[in-house]
Amino acid sequence: MYCTFCSIVAGEEPATIRYQDEDVIVIDNILGWAPVMLLVMPKRHMSQSDMWRTLGRIGFVAVEMGSKYCPRGFRVLSNFGGDAMQSQDHGHVHVLGGTYLGPYL
Repeated sequence: MYCTFCSIVAGEEPATIRYQDEDVIVIDNILGWAPVMLLVMPKRHMSQSDMWRTLGRIGFVAVEMGSKYCPRGFRVLSNFGGDAMQSQDHGHVHVLGGTYLGPYL
């Protein structure tokens, strides 16, 4: 099964990479909901639920990237399933910021 994020990790599709190490990659999200929209994900393909069960390093990197790119504040969130607008099966968290986000986004 094709996975956009696995293709990005493999270097087969373009992406703006903000950070990567042996296990985690951070890319710019192509959606424009907020001035800063990063996707933090494991390089190894796993489901959203499995990623959250072993969040460890991914959570650490998400907070580091949020602090670096959104020093005035940021949100870290995930979508689980179609009703929550999850569009990629590859587990990931969103880091949103760069502006006042208000009570809802």
